[in-house]
Amino acid sequence: MEIENIVANTVLLKAREGGGGKRNGRSKKWKEILKLPHISQCEELRQSIEKDYSSLCDKQPIGRLLFRQFCDSRPGLKRCIEFLDAVAEYEVQPDEKRGDCGLKILDTYFNNGSAAHLPELPQDTVKECKESLEETPCKELFKNCTRVVHDYLSGGPFAGDRKS
Repeated sequence: MEIENIVANTVLLKAREGGGGKRNGRSKKWKEILKLPHISQCEELRQSIEKDYSSLCDKQPIGRLLFRQFCDSRPGLKRCIEFLDAVAEYEVQPDEKRGDCGLKILDTYFNNGSAAHLPELPQDTVKECKESLEETPCKELFKNCTRVVHDYLSGGPFAGDRKS
């Protein structure tokens, strides 16, 4: 009985290793499946891919991460990314905590004396946000502000990222 267990375990280990032969599970079939096409075949695909801010920096996770790294290296852009992160955090807050979180965002990013002040935001948009927060702190409170920040980031900063 003990010998049968040893044989069964040995067979199981060999199967997990991919056969245990000298090829170690590497087959021609898998090599063929994992083979990348020639660069000339990818040229058409390269031309068809959208290269705008929304596609690269919002929808694609790797492009989003690379753009964030680019923005982290510049203090003015880093504030914009931190603002967008704070708004994303605000939107997922429960209703009871949303008002306090909104006030914190207002103090941090909208006050002229603040270290993280965003000068890109027009004063009328800021005033609108303050008034809406005092009335009812809803999820879409900072929608216009985030649109303005995204518009700003999609201009010069995005062009700078593409060049780097």
